[in-house]
Amino acid sequence: MTNPAPTDLGRALGLYLHWPFCARICPYCDFNVYRPKGDDEALLAAILADMASWRDHSGPRSLASLHFGGGTPSLMKPAWIAAVIETADRLWGLEAGAEIGLEANPNDQARFDGIAAAGVRRLSLGVQSFDDPVLAALGRDHDGAGARQAINRALAAFDRVSVDMIYAHAGQTLPEWRAELGEALASGAGHVSAYQLTIEPGTAFGKRTERGETLAVDGDGAADLYELTGEMCEAAGFPAYEVSNHARSAADRSIHNRIYWEGGEWIGVGPGAHGRLGRSTQDGRIATTASRRPADYINRVARTGSGLAADGREMLAPLDDMIERAFLGLRVTEGLDLDHLAVTTGCQPDAAGIDRMVEGGFLVRDGTRIRLTTAGRLLADRVTREILP
Repeated sequence: MTNPAPTDLGRALGLYLHWPFCARICPYCDFNVYRPKGDDEALLAAILADMASWRDHSGPRSLASLHFGGGTPSLMKPAWIAAVIETADRLWGLEAGAEIGLEANPNDQARFDGIAAAGVRRLSLGVQSFDDPVLAALGRDHDGAGARQAINRALAAFDRVSVDMIYAHAGQTLPEWRAELGEALASGAGHVSAYQLTIEPGTAFGKRTERGETLAVDGDGAADLYELTGEMCEAAGFPAYEVSNHARSAADRSIHNRIYWEGGEWIGVGPGAHGRLGRSTQDGRIATTASRRPADYINRVARTGSGLAADGREMLAPLDDMIERAFLGLRVTEGLDLDHLAVTTGCQPDAAGIDRMVEGGFLVRDGTRIRLTTAGRLLADRVTREILP
């Protein structure tokens, strides 16, 4: 049985660890990822040293979450994962109910028992699809049978499991997505993240798109798939608590992501990791970025004690802080508290823009809160831009 999760995540502190190595780099991925080059142990040592330097900066605060992202952190040896968890607990302490989560590839399922024994309690499994041709087209290195087996092994090993899916790839039909999403919802996992395929510049898919290929469903077709996603998840008892995330219960929701969305603080360690410290601009909210390349990160820690890039520390201006919080906060079902936004940043969205979006049926005003309607969720980023000063 899991402990109750922390509730005030706007005041919480999390730790994010970026493990940048992947056995195969997916053609749609624009994350900071690399093929392994044999410096894994040196990177682990640098991350542990970086954590110690961040403890000096943060002071004696406990962690509400520790999340291993990437890249593919399920490539880490379980002993390394255990060392990170033990070090985090020694440096900061883990709150009762703290979430210890890790992102995993189905092909790493032989490590699941060891990862669980190391202390990971929530596994986010990158299934993406159950259809073999689709998985091949997405550049994944597992098949549908392996995905199903990995889900079952994860459910046996971890307290909480999330299944990550990708939809709106070229040629996908509503019946095809209905079958795949239905399988994910019936898998036994308590959380489903359903992400629309987006073509990012600089990726392999981005370059193919520039050459004229159509790789993703767009426009009305994508909207139909999104609406089907919401309807099916709601009917299955997985209501959306964020634009792309659906949970069977409050306990199944991601604490790690909610810290981001709700304006909490997190420390980022590992190559390219981002962090935010300071609850508000008035307190001095700082954006941090670690050196991107693993070798540079290792060298920075060796020379300075910290993995921060040379220009990796920035005091956020009030307007920038407000814009970031608006983009993240509007994504959650509860919406954005305008009074809280004013207190933390000293800035407010554009009142006339809010009125236009309410009149257009994209926003609902509920006291001091604004939240996206179903139509607004389809255009979340565009609606947010419309309300910015």
